[in-house]
Amino acid sequence: MENVYLAIVLAPLLGAISAGLFGKVIGRSGAHWVTILGVATSFVLSLVVFNHIVINGAETFNGPVYTWMVSDGINMQIGFLVDKLTTLMMLVVSFVSLMVHIYTIGYMNDDPGYQRFFSYIALFTFSMLMLVMSNNFLQLFFGWEAVGLVSYLLIGFWYKRPSAIFANLKAFLVNRVGDFGFLLGIAAIVTVFNTLDYAEVFAAAPSMAGASIEVFAGTQWSAMTVICILLFIGAMGKSAQVPLHVWLPDSMEGPTPISALIHAATMVTAGIFMVARMSPLFELSETALSFVLVIGSITALFMGFLGLVQNDIKRVIAYSTLSQLGYMTVALGASAYAAGIFHLMTHAFFKALLFLAAGSVIIAMHHEQDMRNMGGLRKYMPITWITSLVGSLALIGTPFFAGFYSKDTIIEAVHHSQLPGAGIAYWAVLLGVFVTALYSFRMYFMVFHGKPRMDDHTREHLHETPWVVTVPLILLAIPSVLSGYLIDPVVFGNYFDGVIHVLPAHDVIGEMAEHFHGPIAFVGHALSGPAVYLAAAGVFTAWYIYMKNPAIADQAARRFSNVYKMLVNKYYADDFNQTVFAGGARGTGWTLWKLGDVLLIDGLLVNGSAKLVGWVSGIVRQLQTGYLYTYAFSMIIGLLALLSWFIWFAPGT
Repeated sequence: MENVYLAIVLAPLLGAISAGLFGKVIGRSGAHWVTILGVATSFVLSLVVFNHIVINGAETFNGPVYTWMVSDGINMQIGFLVDKLTTLMMLVVSFVSLMVHIYTIGYMNDDPGYQRFFSYIALFTFSMLMLVMSNNFLQLFFGWEAVGLVSYLLIGFWYKRPSAIFANLKAFLVNRVGDFGFLLGIAAIVTVFNTLDYAEVFAAAPSMAGASIEVFAGTQWSAMTVICILLFIGAMGKSAQVPLHVWLPDSMEGPTPISALIHAATMVTAGIFMVARMSPLFELSETALSFVLVIGSITALFMGFLGLVQNDIKRVIAYSTLSQLGYMTVALGASAYAAGIFHLMTHAFFKALLFLAAGSVIIAMHHEQDMRNMGGLRKYMPITWITSLVGSLALIGTPFFAGFYSKDTIIEAVHHSQLPGAGIAYWAVLLGVFVTALYSFRMYFMVFHGKPRMDDHTREHLHETPWVVTVPLILLAIPSVLSGYLIDPVVFGNYFDGVIHVLPAHDVIGEMAEHFHGPIAFVGHALSGPAVYLAAAGVFTAWYIYMKNPAIADQAARRFSNVYKMLVNKYYADDFNQTVFAGGARGTGWTLWKLGDVLLIDGLLVNGSAKLVGWVSGIVRQLQTGYLYTYAFSMIIGLLALLSWFIWFAPGT
């Protein structure tokens, strides 16, 4: 099977190289065919691996492919760890990526960078597969940085737009902050365990649970807490958790297909996957788990609030992604790793569906993205309308849809958790259900229902998008409904046995499993709690405000103008960053330029030395008279001075 694993990661890479380097030779159709075939190969082979590992129960594969070098006994190598967690991630990444590749044919049809875009998204898929299949921290870091690099290229794909360049630079810099913590975490692992191999680190972790390291002189910190928090800082950057969330909404500057890929299957899911993979370490630090729990709950609730005031259709979905990532993070902090990964999977399907449906609307609206200029699209775009409804129902946690099973499992798991911060997190994710339903159906009603608000020319040319756009929508709508029924084996079954490690004291999923009696009974159990009713209340509120009495929204904005202004300005996080960090960096640079370059280097060293030479030359010049007797007199004086020195200071005199 080793050759199959290699083929899974190399097929998209070969497609990316072919489209990127030989795009002019193979043409536009050649570029999309070679990359689609590469990603399709990865998907089909991932199904083969799923059958081998999960269905047939084969042993987990963990082995090196290529050893780069050995330094002080530390192996630096390329290797694969293919277990049930890896298999699930491979399927999600390759399937969603395949749908995005097909969709891109229609969306980017008229773009001059057609071949380049296909090269980038295939490279993105390769990078994410390398990340999830790695068996060591070096390869994990390679995949980690590779997805960051390609996201930078894709967010700024339309590089002639200043806003796109600003957005990709912002994403790059914010992720560097997180990656600095991530790299320090890997360095701490090497320091404590003297290895980069997952299996060796996880095996040695229990014996090192009480180990401490000196972060600052004279202070001892728990090694596990330091390692886990540093690793999670990396996840905060990649998975856009507060306060390193600010780059993700701006990533909407890239074409819609890459928005779907970043938000659904690659990049932002990397941090969630990494923490789940590192469960043997995080379980040894309740401090780190509580930190993860609190950060996730803040992100889940407060990023959802921002979705309520957005008018750009893609930005509403972007803030939804931020909020849902917060739910996944909360699950990780509550030690419900299986629930977090399950929500990652279901979310990948319905969030990709929502983004691609938004792109379908944007195509039909001639690249108009403001929802205030839409309305009534239901009768013009029936496939986009019904698939958007499916995605929205899954997102808000409607019973029998995929998002219901994963989201309600997380809420229940947090409710069972005894970790510090779990009480606050529970109320945050519970209130987030209402907020999610409100902004989701605000978008749905404003786009597809009500009176058309576009201009006459746009309305006359409205029609459903081509099949290369609508077929991926239909194919993503299917798992947006059905994937939730995998809750039994994935969350409450033994799917992650031996892969995810949870201490008995933290096993909230185990407690919930005692009362789980199947997906249908789970719905009945959920109806006894508040989450389903909060979602229904959110939908009703959105319908009443945006369909029956739109004046309420304007009145609320005026009455609560300070709150509305704060939400529109995104809690002033961007302003703070621009003033303190960006402004501070520019101010520091200006100061160093004035003091270091202008005053010290140019003023003192360069110009100062030149002035000193000129001053000395001016004095010495006075000795050059041109008269012979003056030079003779000077020689005599010098000779007398030399003789005097020998007489008075010579040794032995």
